[in-house]
Amino acid sequence: MGTIIADLLSLFRKIIDISLVWLIFYLILKNIKNNVKLSLLFKGVAFVIILKLVSDRLGFTTIGVLLEYIIQWGPMAIIVIFQPEIRNILEQLGRSQLLGRHKVLTVDERERMVYEIVNAVDYLRKERIGGLIVLERDISLGNYIDKAKKLYADLSSDLLVAIFYEGNPLHDGGVIIQGDRITCAGAVFPTSNSQKINRRLGTRHRAALGLAEETDAICIVVSEETGRISVALKGELLYNLTIDDTRMLLIDELRPKQDIEFDDTEEEDIYEKSA
Repeated sequence: MGTIIADLLSLFRKIIDISLVWLIFYLILKNIKNNVKLSLLFKGVAFVIILKLVSDRLGFTTIGVLLEYIIQWGPMAIIVIFQPEIRNILEQLGRSQLLGRHKVLTVDERERMVYEIVNAVDYLRKERIGGLIVLERDISLGNYIDKAKKLYADLSSDLLVAIFYEGNPLHDGGVIIQGDRITCAGAVFPTSNSQKINRRLGTRHRAALGLAEETDAICIVVSEETGRISVALKGELLYNLTIDDTRMLLIDELRPKQDIEFDDTEEEDIYEKSA
């Protein structure tokens, strides 16, 4: 009897051990997927390893030796070169919620949120007022919130317009929205070094793309010069969107990941009324 219990305890410990390892790998890969730079780095490492295996299999001595040096010294070079990205990943692992977003919005809350944001963006583009509105999702933006001006106010189009009004001292920074509340204003984000972005685009667009490359946030930009709307999402910048394009994108991206049962017909009618 004692042997059976000991075997069960040993099996239970092994299951917990394996589960923890898979959980760590899952969290790391999840954060790498949301970070464009580390995603490319991960693909590069995988390519080098595969090339090394192929060269050993086929007996390519010269390229095998070169790859051996790369594999031997590569980790140290990666740590030095990508230190900021690795630090961000570790911070995100500590800050992000294991069960996803901090708040799953109901249909009515999402409808009101999209309505207020779209109204504010529409006013900003018509009046040629620059703005950067960021919607937090699974990855926490707490490190940017800590350095910005805290508001914790109910989301409204009037407040968003007032923040980005030229006379407001906070109009140059970004606004971060958590759930359906404005958490802070005047936030500063890392700018993207991507060569794909149009050189004519300003700091707001580069900051939006820079944040979208490192997190899963939705970044809405209104150009001060042209009044055009852009959205940075998943490491890409969608430029010159219409107000309807922006509305539909928000509706689609703000849908909860979980399988929550909604009346799809009723939800579609609600959004059509807000258009």
